Amino acid sequence: MARRRDDDYRFLPLVSAISAINQKVNLVGVVLETSIPRQSKGTDCFCTVKIIDESCSSPGLLVNCFEENMEKLPSVQTAGDIIIFSRVMIKSYCGDVNAVFNKKFSSFAIFEGKHGTQFQPYQASANFHSTDQDNKFLDCLRKWLLNHNQEKSISLFGLNEYLPLEDIRVGDHLTLICKVLHICKVQENKWMAFVWDGTDAPRANMRAKKENEIEELPPLQLEPFPLPRDVLRKFPTIGTILRVVIENDNQGFQLLNCDRWVKLISVTCEQHVGLWRCMLMPYSKLQYLSDTEKLISESQRNYEKRLTLKRRREPFSGHLPLSSIMTETCYINAPLVTLMDVLNHPMVTGKFKCAVRVISIRPFQTEDFCSPQGIYRITLTLEDATARIHAFLFAEDSEYFFDGYPSDRTLKRTRNALLGVMIPSGRSNEEQQCAQRNPPWVEFCLKSYYTDKNDKWGTRKYRIFGTKFVD
Repeated sequence: MARRRDDDYRFLPLVSAISAINQKVNLVGVVLETSIPRQSKGTDCFCTVKIIDESCSSPGLLVNCFEENMEKLPSVQTAGDIIIFSRVMIKSYCGDVNAVFNKKFSSFAIFEGKHGTQFQPYQASANFHSTDQDNKFLDCLRKWLLNHNQEKSISLFGLNEYLPLEDIRVGDHLTLICKVLHICKVQENKWMAFVWDGTDAPRANMRAKKENEIEELPPLQLEPFPLPRDVLRKFPTIGTILRVVIENDNQGFQLLNCDRWVKLISVTCEQHVGLWRCMLMPYSKLQYLSDTEKLISESQRNYEKRLTLKRRREPFSGHLPLSSIMTETCYINAPLVTLMDVLNHPMVTGKFKCAVRVISIRPFQTEDFCSPQGIYRITLTLEDATARIHAFLFAEDSEYFFDGYPSDRTLKRTRNALLGVMIPSGRSNEEQQCAQRNPPWVEFCLKSYYTDKNDKWGTRKYRIFGTKFVD
């Protein structure tokens, strides 16, 4: 290998560095993945960087980096970029070998990867000093990456081992590839990212009825308060937007880059109040991906193709059937829109037709559907792959929907059909409350309006109209 400054320090191939236990070495490698920065058990901040080179493309070498704050830690823009580490210590612990970056004597610099042409780092520690020899190693690694054929390149960075949101499932140690749309602090010690890949997540499991559904409507989102409208307007109106949560204010989640595609590695996915969410764990890793990656380009093309489809706003995932014929609407030929279209509509007042699921009806008891004056007053919680809303079914719109004032038995049958409750005869009340339900996709006409003319955006409401239940 070429000398760096003198005979004492030179770049070691990773396969050789692994054997240099308790020695300070210089390394240059391709970044495979990084961890999210977090506070260490001491006073420093900490992250890990996994690197590979031609001598050790699997599993690579983990470099543990310590700095006085998160901003000084390596911040890799894209998986496949090249990093130089100077004077890192090789350590062995319980049979695992890694390198340790010490802020007192180690240094680093990060360069663009295989498509890079410059020899200036886009990030470097204050004590890093470049040499002409660095350029030779950068050239060699860039050529090595370019010489890999596409199939090997995908295998190298693990882009074929992930779940699209349409195949998401409950479980641990899952890997997702998605685009970061927005990041915000939702509580004192909790941050949330909103990610998307253009596909529709599967339907969440639901129970027939919970006691609190009688008194409370289900939440419309996982965050405590709705996002500002200027943020919401930037979100795509097709495809599920997944909430990614981290409940530790000692981690640098806020340093994630928005508008970037990332691979989230070893995350936990679960369902909460009927909504999907992803939890970043202390052991989770991430890769920033280039927009030129074949997988990212295909995702973008699939999304753009979906925008051109005539019925593009219908549930699109293979897990979701087309909307049922349980309802009839007055807007027979009107195009379907998503609930995110409705939320993002530039005018407060508007009329829409949507394919949605009814996940809650309040009041639940059909004998309470009407006020003492005999006027229907019902609130339905509607959802599709993009959002949830509460919509009122009121007065004459309810009379049209139910075809007047049918018997209580008929109303219960209608309610259960909308909620997807299938209760075999002979079941106890307790068994009925624990039964699984699968609300069908139905079409509704919706109108949006506001109740306070002085606060047009803050009081936007939704009402069902021109829709009839078909028995």
